[in-house]
Order: sequence, then C-alpha cells, then structure tokens
Amino acid sequence: MPSSNPAFSRGFPAAGNGQYAGWGAAPQQTYGGAPTQHDPYAAPSPYAARSATYLTMDDVVTKTGITFLVTVLAAAATWALPGDAAWGFALPAMLIAFVLGLVISFKQIANPAATLAYAALQGVAVGAISEAFNTVYPGLVMQAVIGTFGVFAGMLVVYKTGAIRVTPKLTRWIVGAMIGVLVLMLVNLVGGLFGADLGLRDGGPIAIIFSLVVIGVAAFSLLLDFDMADEAIRRGAPAAFAWYIAFGLLVTVVWLYLEILRLLSYFRD
Repeated sequence: MPSSNPAFSRGFPAAGNGQYAGWGAAPQQTYGGAPTQHDPYAAPSPYAARSATYLTMDDVVTKTGITFLVTVLAAAATWALPGDAAWGFALPAMLIAFVLGLVISFKQIANPAATLAYAALQGVAVGAISEAFNTVYPGLVMQAVIGTFGVFAGMLVVYKTGAIRVTPKLTRWIVGAMIGVLVLMLVNLVGGLFGADLGLRDGGPIAIIFSLVVIGVAAFSLLLDFDMADEAIRRGAPAAFAWYIAFGLLVTVVWLYLEILRLLSYFRD
C-alpha cells in the first residue's frame, strides 16, 4: 500500500517472492522409473543459517532508534555551539539534506551511510531552529518535543489497536491532503515574496487553523508509514530496507516537530 511520506511514495523494492527455505530438499522423482532414495542425513539442518536475511520488526526498531539518536546528538551539538555559530551551519545543512532526501526517496537508497548522513544533517538544521525558537520563547522546545512524542505514541497505539485501519480510501485522502498542504505552503511562500501573503504563517487565527491541519496530516502520515513497515515485513523485504523505513519515519517526525513548534509559538505570541 502506498504511503503519503515522500520516502515511501514509490513503495519498496522487490525482495524476492517472500518464500522462506523449507526443512530440506524434497526427494527427487525420476520419470519412468523408481523414485531415487532420499537420505535424511544429507538434508540441510533446519537450524542452519539461511543465505537470505529478511526484514523483521526488530530491524525496523533498531535502525530507527539509531537514526533518531544521530539526529538528536547532532541537534544537541549544534545547539551547544557558542553565539550564533549554529546558523552558519544551518542553511547549508538544510540545503544538502533536502537534496540528499530527494536522492534517497527517488532512488530508494537503503543503506546506513545515506540514512545516517541525512539524520546528521537534519539534526544540525533542527538544532539551530530549536535554539532560535527557545531563545525567543524559553521552554518552547521541550513542550514541542513532548507534543511530538505524544502524537507519535498516540498514532502508534491507534494503528496497533486497529482503531483506524489503513485502507486504500484513507490513503488517497491523506495523500491528497498532503499535496494540498504543500501547494498552499508554496503559494503562501511565493505570494509573500510579492506582498500577497495568505496569512498562513503570520500567527493569526488562519495560521493557527492551518498549523492544526498540517499537524493532523503529518500525524495520519505516520499511520501510512507504520503500515508500510508491516507490509515490507510481510512481503519479505531485505533486512537493509529497515534503513529506508527509518529515513521515511524521520522525515515525518521532523516535519511534525517543526509544525508543533510553530503552533506553540503562535500561542505564546
């Protein structure tokens, strides 16, 4: 099932037919003659290591945890820089992360080097942005972090309990909503350059409503990402695909965190 997350929008690569090796080779038959004798001691052990390694939930959890840890450490290191030095790294990190994210998404790169490099770049950008917000609004970052983890945990519970099922219709609605949100953001940005701001980011009532909508879309995108991970496991995707899933989840969570941070700043104003 397709996901609204840009990282998952093209699905995942084929990982074979998803069939696992059996308990040993079956006895061969000879046509026109008696069946050949099967030696049970010559069959491979069922406990022997298999050549193919398939994706498991432990792989997804472990690789996602490592990816998020790298992001947090990079953000903390950026925040710790003296003065305004963080902003000297923020803009280049954001631009490189944007390009790298597109490459990972469209080429479906699933390896630790690409995912962790993206995580470190995102951490630098998030660290600088968080420091700027926290300077103007003390304590705001911690509130945004708690809110992000709350939304993530809540959507995970909703998904695991089946309270909201990921169906093709729901997927179409979320993908459509995400495209609409991105178009509005782009129009607002371009309009602002020419003095025709739509008021989506000025902190007024329209901006608050728009941020709530964006947070809702990002939250529901997590459902599709969770479902994509389950689907990859069911289809027998390779274990390395866990790095691609971790990348996609990081994209959504960072988007969610920054939007919650922006919304909280509106209420402070």
